[in-house]
Amino acid sequence: MTNPAHERIQKEVESNEVVLFMKGTPLFPQCGFSATVVDVLERTGVDFTSHDVLQDPEIRQGIKEFSNWPTIPQLYVKGEFVGGCDIIREMYASGELDSLFAENGLKSE
Repeated sequence: MTNPAHERIQKEVESNEVVLFMKGTPLFPQCGFSATVVDVLERTGVDFTSHDVLQDPEIRQGIKEFSNWPTIPQLYVKGEFVGGCDIIREMYASGELDSLFAENGLKSE
């Protein structure tokens, strides 16, 4: 049996190059971890789409099952799950995140 939330998430990550599932919006993040990932993405200069899981309980639970990752935020690049706050912060600090964006042909400053 297919899961409607997983189908919606799959469509979202396939139709957008960089997707952040977060609590709140980039302008008004509702948790410090989401705010940190937004800050990192803005520093890289990459364009991204966000999805506020607080407005969508089905996606809030479904994203955790979809990625097999228990926490939010979650970042996807070109359909692949990259990680949550700590992983994204570490990748940014080491230069790995910029490399990932460059390898995927995404704008990074």
